[in-house]
Amino acid sequence: MATTLDAYLGLSQPNCTPECIATSQEIRDRGSTFVASIYAASNDKEARAVVACVRNVVHASKPATHEVSAWRCMVLKEGKTGLGGPDDFELKTGSEDDREQHAGGKVLKVMQEEGVIDAVVIVSRWYGGVMLGPVRFAHFETCARDVCRVFRLKDDMATSIARLSSLDDTLTSLRAELASLTKDKQSMHEQSESTLAPQDEPKLKKAPDYITLKESLDINKAKRLIAARENAIRVVKNALRKKRDTAVG
Repeated sequence: MATTLDAYLGLSQPNCTPECIATSQEIRDRGSTFVASIYAASNDKEARAVVACVRNVVHASKPATHEVSAWRCMVLKEGKTGLGGPDDFELKTGSEDDREQHAGGKVLKVMQEEGVIDAVVIVSRWYGGVMLGPVRFAHFETCARDVCRVFRLKDDMATSIARLSSLDDTLTSLRAELASLTKDKQSMHEQSESTLAPQDEPKLKKAPDYITLKESLDINKAKRLIAARENAIRVVKNALRKKRDTAVG
């Protein structure tokens, strides 16, 4: 049996660990400690490698009694390229109980319920000397659900920021086009900016920095900013139409 990540994977650098996306709060019950972590994984091989890394590297100094894991990955079907659309892909799932019979399946069920894909969840348990009975499964599920929800939140935020960046580019391009159609650029700028919601629509003299927003995980704020950008784009498009109509007339 492999005793190190190097032996398990045949790698020369076993200390190279993947990035943990989220860690759950600890649950302590009669001496036992439960904590979950979630990592990105695009296939079964990556998921198993992460589990091995957590077991043999991350927790090397304090080995967990059990490393219960589950993964869900959307992978290309054999012989497919991905150009054929969704039908080229299939969902692959797996789990490991690590001597906690049925625990891996319960973690997998949580991932299914939370809609988490392309990730592996590991719930580590340090046994405290007292048998917990069925309640231990509730602890596995609670920790798993905690990290799955953070994973989804971060994924939603990444999608929102990508949308914001795309809208920013569109708005900048439209404003530049509008400026080229007017003789009084300063007057045009003041007119277009006055129609925007000042609390949500910053002046886009340079590309906005969304690091703080990303770290806050404030999805509602992201949605307000997206709505403000979309409104600003409508305003500038209307102004462009009017300018073009005036020029034609």
